[in-house]
Amino acid sequence: MKVIGLTGGIGSGKTTVSDLFEELGIEVVDADVVSRQLTAVNGGAMPDIVKHFGPEAASPDSSMNRKFIRELVFSDPAAKTALENILHPLIRKECQRQLDASQSPYTILSVPLLIESPFWRSSIDRLLVVEAPEALRIERVVQRSHLTPEAVKKIISTQATTAQRLDAADDVIENVGTCEMLKASVLKLHSLYLALTTEN
Repeated sequence: MKVIGLTGGIGSGKTTVSDLFEELGIEVVDADVVSRQLTAVNGGAMPDIVKHFGPEAASPDSSMNRKFIRELVFSDPAAKTALENILHPLIRKECQRQLDASQSPYTILSVPLLIESPFWRSSIDRLLVVEAPEALRIERVVQRSHLTPEAVKKIISTQATTAQRLDAADDVIENVGTCEMLKASVLKLHSLYLALTTEN
């Protein structure tokens, strides 16, 4: 079974694209979803997160205190590395389990920082990158998350550049038009990926 990696900078529209593939009957393994599950109430990563970062790392309901952790990792590179060392092995293990269980003709593996990680790069057969101009991405994130434009720019600065993503891509969707245009782009790639699965 072929695994299509899906990535893009924050606000590019990765989630919308993965939802469109799901509507076509394709299974999507989403590292962000897995990460949220691991840091939710009774999540598998929470004991180690609290042990390392202290009780403030947990909200009253025992899920991860996202505001506390976000501020910590953006101001302290060592804290960011420590969090990644806790989360990444657990995320990889669960994503691989889901990939192994997938029954669709090909599977989408959605990973925000796919370009930055050799592990994820080695787990895929082909890379699809979703792109949009930075100003549009910032606008989208501000509208959906209530982060300030400055906070979004800081997140963007920690991610691979557009040039780096495009250089690594096998396929690119420019998410700048209407929903119908986006659907057409996904459908075209769906046909391509189905054809690739039948190749020897």
